[in-house]
Order: sequence, then C-alpha cells, then structure tokens
Amino acid sequence: MLNIAIIGCGVIAQFHLRALAKLKTARAAVVCDVRSEVAQKTAEEFGIERWSTDAGALLRDPSIDAVILALPANIRGPLAVEAFKNGKHVLTEKPIGMNAAEVRTMIAAQGDLVGACCSSRYRSFESAKAATAFIRSGGLGKIRTITCRGVTKPSDEPNPNPPVWRLRRDLNGGGIFVNWGCYDLDYLLGLVDFKLTPQYALAQTWQVPEAFRAYAAKGSDAETHIVGLVTFAEGCVLNYERAEFSSLPANSIWQISGDKGALDLQMLRYTSASLMLTQPNPGTGTKTTAIWEGEESGSGAEHDGVVFDFVDSILAKHKPNTSLQDGLLFARIADAFYASADTGKPVSFD
Repeated sequence: MLNIAIIGCGVIAQFHLRALAKLKTARAAVVCDVRSEVAQKTAEEFGIERWSTDAGALLRDPSIDAVILALPANIRGPLAVEAFKNGKHVLTEKPIGMNAAEVRTMIAAQGDLVGACCSSRYRSFESAKAATAFIRSGGLGKIRTITCRGVTKPSDEPNPNPPVWRLRRDLNGGGIFVNWGCYDLDYLLGLVDFKLTPQYALAQTWQVPEAFRAYAAKGSDAETHIVGLVTFAEGCVLNYERAEFSSLPANSIWQISGDKGALDLQMLRYTSASLMLTQPNPGTGTKTTAIWEGEESGSGAEHDGVVFDFVDSILAKHKPNTSLQDGLLFARIADAFYASADTGKPVSFD
C-alpha cells in the first residue's frame, strides 16, 4: 500500500482523492494546505486521519512514498525538486512547469523516481489508446500535419470571482495555452509518442478584448487567444489555435494527417465517441470511415486515469503516460511561442 500525500486542497485535489479511494494499492495518507481550515475539512470529508499545513515536513516524512502536487504552477516546481531529493515519487498538476528551465531542474533531481504530469488526462480514454495503436501500426504513414483548433464559447455571465492565477504569467506561466494547450499537445504529441524534434516556432497572442474584460481577473496579463506554428525535423508541422472570451464561433478540431490518411480525433469525453479516418480512394478522391466507435461517458475517467497510471508506474516500474521528459517538449514549445509572440519574430529551438 503506497502512502500518498496530497499537497493543495483546492478543486482539483478532490478528483485525485476520489481516484485514490478507488484503489487497493495506494491511499491518501495525508492532505496538506496552508489554509488549516481547508486541510482539516478535506481530511474529514474523505475520511483521512491526518492533515497538515507544512508541506516541507511531509516531503521529509519517511512514511510518505509519493506526493501529488495540486497547487498553482509557480509553487509546484520547487516542491517537486524537494520531493525528489527526499526520495518521493511525484505527480504534478498541469502545466508541467513555469518554463522549460524549471522542468529541466525537476528532471535533474528526479533520479530513478517516477515523475509524471496530469496533462495526460485525455489519453486515458479508450479512443486515445485506439488512435495510438493505429498510428504506431503505420496506418497514417509518415506524419505531415498535427492540428488543433479549440474555440470556447464564453459563458452567458462572467464568473464573479474568476481565478486570479488563470491569466497571470507570473503565477501560471501563461494563459490559455498553458491552461488548455498542455492538454491539446499532450494528447496529440502523445499519440505519436512525443518523438518529434522541434526546429522553428512562430506565434501571436492576444489578451482578453474589452468586450469580455469582466471575464478576467483584475491584473490578468496572459493571453486568451493564441495562434502558433511549429516545424519539426521529422518533416511535420504543428498548426495550433486556442481562444476563449472571444467573438469567434465555438469550434473543436484535433487531427493528425500523414501520407496514407488523416485521423479526426475527439480529445474530450463524449457519450458516443469515434475515430474517423480519411484515406485516398481512386474514383471518388477520398473515403471516410470510422476505425473505432464506443461510449466514453463515464464520470471522472480522465481524472482517475492519471492517478491510476501514476500508482501503477510506481508499483510496476514502468514509464508513466506523460513523464517529465515528455512534458519538457510542451514546455519548450510554450517558451518558443511566448518568445515569438513577445518579439514578433520566428524562434529557433536549441
């Protein structure tokens, strides 16, 4: 039985605790939050005997095997490094780090311990596993384009208390790209096993427009709309766009194409999910068929999946769905996108 400490008792921690409660191989041994009343209440709600306000003490506690860091991005990096130094396995929330340099520091401290990131949530679904197997089999041939376009319709009324960290570069590392791009790219790049070498990036970002100013917390300085392009040494290109609090109509596209076909994907959870393959077809040009169909409406599957995978990675000693090394690719792309947007120029990768 693995003893796991949950550090941070906000909304996302509740999902981690519910996932751990379903396991017989691991348990939430302690919860921690700087707000004592929140830590105590969380412990009581989930039947956990122990709670704390001292994360440092938990990281030094020899009875704790692993930690889940459910905290804002600007706090997690140093805690992950300290956890590794004290022999703890680490599952960190997304985004994986404030920047690529921080992720490299985490990797340097990791040793042979498990380090995983929750950005893999949407590869927990059966459709994602089927897509991975199809791509690995060579069904798409040589990959040419990786595409995502995600535009979210604003809610009818703004949140009266929008999260301060969500659109702050100093607290979260960025805006919509690190909030949703980490999921989009983990999903798409994970389907090709993260085996890509970025060469050049070009991006443009925009902050919340005046018409939607009330939807963002005061002091927000990060983007709510981003468009970016990345070229890879392997000969493929990433086309990316994400927008929220925008007048654009809602739209969701996740697609990978190769010289043998194009696969239209469904990253999010749908009651009726499918993978649609478009291939050349002499006489009609192309034909589109479903290569996988199924139900993925189970509540919380994406949240359970990251915790189940983390625990299994520790016990079975295998690589997690998204390792720190995998997540570094996203962090490098994020750094390049923001550098390009800030300077107005293309950026080359090291």
